Amino acid sequence: MRNLKSLTMLAGMLALTCSMSLAGQANKKSVPPVLNRTVKTLEGKEVDLSKYKDKVLLIVNTASKCGATPQYKDLQALHEKYKDQGLVVLGFPCNQFGGQEPGTAVQISEFCSKNYGVTFDMFSKIDVKGENADALYQYLTSKNTNPKTAGPVKWNFEKFLISRDGEIAARFKTRDNPQSEEVTTAIETELKKK
Repeated sequence: MRNLKSLTMLAGMLALTCSMSLAGQANKKSVPPVLNRTVKTLEGKEVDLSKYKDKVLLIVNTASKCGATPQYKDLQALHEKYKDQGLVVLGFPCNQFGGQEPGTAVQISEFCSKNYGVTFDMFSKIDVKGENADALYQYLTSKNTNPKTAGPVKWNFEKFLISRDGEIAARFKTRDNPQSEEVTTAIETELKKK
């Protein structure tokens, strides 16, 4: 009788462990591939991109010494205007285009804060093209992900708009200002989708 009670308790614990494990796997599977990764902030803290699940994302490769650097101001304005509706701007500094992001993480953070009042999420410096491209950018630029938006990043401040379900909704070039009608219309369209 005692052994039967122990076996019943053990079976119950195993069933609970199994169901918790399966629930964890189901949650992980429901995370879109674009968010199924971790990145580091400028402060060096690891962030699981799955925390942005069900948000509209604008992913931008940034630089501090580029002709397009004033777009930081426009990106910040988008962040402030749409954050309560579900937009998240993610900045990824990159030094691959004309060496226009030579600074350290601390220098980049101070530059963005002091000159443009940036409060949207900024991450550590990465490569966005070539064989050492970060996995996020490999995914964003892959033909397998979206043939319409595929291809290497050509310069600083290219923008990828990601829908709430994790699909690439649009890609904008450097010259496309973040506050242009084309960009804001695309953002608003994605924000309306629930």
